[in-house]
Amino acid sequence: MNNRVVVPRSTTHGPAKTDPDGFRRCFAHSPTGALFAAYNAIAAIGDQHKVLATVPKLMLPGPSTDALLKELNDESPTDSEAVQLAGYRILDATTDRVTVVLAVPVESEYMSLNLTLVWHHGDWRVVPPPPGEPVGAPFSQHRDLDDFVTWKGL
Repeated sequence: MNNRVVVPRSTTHGPAKTDPDGFRRCFAHSPTGALFAAYNAIAAIGDQHKVLATVPKLMLPGPSTDALLKELNDESPTDSEAVQLAGYRILDATTDRVTVVLAVPVESEYMSLNLTLVWHHGDWRVVPPPPGEPVGAPFSQHRDLDDFVTWKGL
């Protein structure tokens, strides 16, 4: 099993800090900083054994994050294969809000997931899904990466 996810890092875009538990933070206040934060968010969420400690640092505080934490607390952590991102597309970007679509390989095709990040107290935070919805929904299938900027760490 490979639980290593290669994520981008840059002196310009971040992360500028890594906590003792490995959580990466302090991304640039720009669409590229938000993209780097999104890649790191997917890697952080993928570690099911740290997800309860990670979600409060990663998600925008509020009732939807509280509901997500309750759902995660009721589940048992599972060991799963790490997901390596293969590409991205920025759907919308303003000074304090960026929505990205990230593509991951699934068998011989790709699946995309959506993340919206907002600038909150000096860093990018992921907008949590509505209660009962998975992080990244809505998902879509793609035959190739034609509509994405390909970006691989391996």
